[in-house]
Amino acid sequence: MARELTKIVYSPSVEASEEYIVIVNPAEYKRWKDGAEVVDSFQVFWSNQGAQGLLGRPSNQQLENVFGSSKDVDVVKQILEKGKEESGKSIRTGIVGKDMTKGSMTIDTKGKGLTGI
Repeated sequence: MARELTKIVYSPSVEASEEYIVIVNPAEYKRWKDGAEVVDSFQVFWSNQGAQGLLGRPSNQQLENVFGSSKDVDVVKQILEKGKEESGKSIRTGIVGKDMTKGSMTIDTKGKGLTGI
């Protein structure tokens, strides 16, 4: 059974197509907004195709330029505070290949699989 997920999307400017995304559990995100201390593993994703494109990992330089820090804790906090909440229904979870060395290791937010990449 797939878990329910939510995307928090932050765009540094209205004109830019680049966006920074954190994928969260909606219940934990609500607890965090209400002031609870919620600690879990996290990653920052980046797309220059908007939040519906393929997500990759931003470089430390990108994070420094946009957020003033490359420390993931600082960056995630800014994204959660300044970003907007979007449905994560199109994010595929629970699919793990047997050999993680094969494949592109990208996240598909369009829900169409990785055909044609």
